[in-house]
Amino acid sequence: MRQLGPVNWVVWQVLSRAAGTADAHLFSTLGRTGGLFRGWLHYSGKLMPGGKLTRHESELVILRVAHLRSCDYEMDHHIKLGKRAGVTAEILDRVRSGPETPGWSEKHRALLTAVDQLVNTRDIDDAAWAQLANYYDERHLIEIVLLTNQYEGLASTITALRIQRDEMKH
Repeated sequence: MRQLGPVNWVVWQVLSRAAGTADAHLFSTLGRTGGLFRGWLHYSGKLMPGGKLTRHESELVILRVAHLRSCDYEMDHHIKLGKRAGVTAEILDRVRSGPETPGWSEKHRALLTAVDQLVNTRDIDDAAWAQLANYYDERHLIEIVLLTNQYEGLASTITALRIQRDEMKH
């Protein structure tokens, strides 16, 4: 792990341990970019866990993006994080099925509809924006777009760099 440098090596060790793995492949890969890695971590952390959305809502967004992008790496980590934020097995099944599945609150249906549109079309139509605006203020609306795109871009990065799934400690 010499290519990480001393600072990123320490960050990788801490984040791997927190993720429950000896080597969090995402961090050992991105850590090779030096200061760019630390800047990316800062931005990512400001969105999740440091964002204004609830952890539960953040995890719904991230899990839906991971599902839509078939990103097993993101799913592995965020199923675990989602459980801590109240995402039960039943809710996870609904996340995989989508916003039209019975059982969602109108707020969460609007949230997941926006995520689906953003991932699938790179836009959110006026009707979906209007629904979302019934439940979220402007700051939250912007954060939803940034969070969705952060994890959509991360899924692309994981796929393009062929980052393998982590071996999770049990």
